[in-house]
Amino acid sequence: MNKKIKRNLLSIRDLSAKDIEQLMRLSISIKSHPAGYARSLSGKSLGLIFEKPSTRTRISFQVAMEQMGGSAQYLGPQDMKLGTREALHDEARVLSRYWDGMVLRTFRHKTIEDFASYATRPVINGLSDRSHPCQVLADLLTIRERVRVKKPALAWVGDGNNVLNSLLYLFAKLGYALYFSCPGKYQPAQDVLGEVREIAKKTKAVIETSATPEAAVRHADVVYTDVWVSMGEEALREKKLKEFEGFQINHKLLAQAPKQPYILHCLPAHRGDEISVEVMEGEHSLVFEQAENRLHAEKAILYWLLK
Repeated sequence: MNKKIKRNLLSIRDLSAKDIEQLMRLSISIKSHPAGYARSLSGKSLGLIFEKPSTRTRISFQVAMEQMGGSAQYLGPQDMKLGTREALHDEARVLSRYWDGMVLRTFRHKTIEDFASYATRPVINGLSDRSHPCQVLADLLTIRERVRVKKPALAWVGDGNNVLNSLLYLFAKLGYALYFSCPGKYQPAQDVLGEVREIAKKTKAVIETSATPEAAVRHADVVYTDVWVSMGEEALREKKLKEFEGFQINHKLLAQAPKQPYILHCLPAHRGDEISVEVMEGEHSLVFEQAENRLHAEKAILYWLLK
């Protein structure tokens, strides 16, 4: 008897361009015709295991399962601490017998990798320090809907974090252009850059480090930023504000772009820090469409993995 191979979504690195396009087609289909998928996950259950709290990730996955006929249960930081009360590999194997799939939101990417290696049901990375695949698939859906360019160019200005790591893999695999400008020690992971540049050689993608934010936005159809001070870094706020001086997305910076670019931010936003109020609330901001698309992209992910 053939044993079905379990698929996970731990990183964009693990997806092929064909996988990404399939997920985009599914996202568009589900968003356009939600009624057609209303019972597609009937009887399926999803576990949400979060080491750190979240608004969008928790609610979007719960609503996605409910709207597709399934159910979701949440275990937050106060409910369980992965690998503390009992071994991580035991937790993974036990919970796989209760749920059809699991979303993990963790501090360390290795926690998700180790959990997935023992789990017998699909595991989805809801966020880790290295990767945020669900977010960038929603970003791609937003770009495809609104940016009428065959191969869009994106400028990233700010912290070289998990979202940028995921975008680098995404744009390299699709053959798109990504220009990034990050201050000093806040560059994306060097091993990620090395792999991404090898992928880009094959796909003809443009992956470029820009010395200044102004240089990054000069070719941009889309400009993207994220918070400078992440959850748990509140004590570093004053220090980081000085280190990121000059990296705010504002009208002065956007004037360097060849035309008015669209604006992305994965939220939560600190208006007045990484992005000005005027830009955040401006007519070219896609921030809230982007947030909505987390729901539709995650429905596609769930259908792809559980169906």
